[in-house]
Amino acid sequence: MKPALSTLTVTFEDPFWIGLYEREEDGQYQVCKILFGAEPKDAQVYAFLQRHWRDLTFSPPLPAETAVRPRPNPKRLQRAIQKQLDTPALGTKAQRALQAQRETNAEARKARARQQRADHAARQFALHQQKRREKHRGH
Repeated sequence: MKPALSTLTVTFEDPFWIGLYEREEDGQYQVCKILFGAEPKDAQVYAFLQRHWRDLTFSPPLPAETAVRPRPNPKRLQRAIQKQLDTPALGTKAQRALQAQRETNAEARKARARQQRADHAARQFALHQQKRREKHRGH
């Protein structure tokens, strides 16, 4: 069994604060984008995750490209964390996953709109037919 790995990165993308929640589990990589308004404090982020954990919508799973690594030296780990804090947060893998999620949502939205248009046209046609029948009966 592979260990599960999750990361939450909060960045500022003008004009909002964005949280990028990435998780790897069972060889699958998924990402979720969380929109915060004003700059959230650590406690607010933690409370948000506790309250809305089940409501988060993750991207379709992509194959994860991770290997099991030995635990690094604490000082080296601290330097790596500082380096991550200094670099931009969105990686290409996260961008691909978010793009796949946007495409899936767009396809679902288009299908829903297409169905609504068809339903509306059918209702209009039925109403038109009913009016014609009533007019024909009136003469």
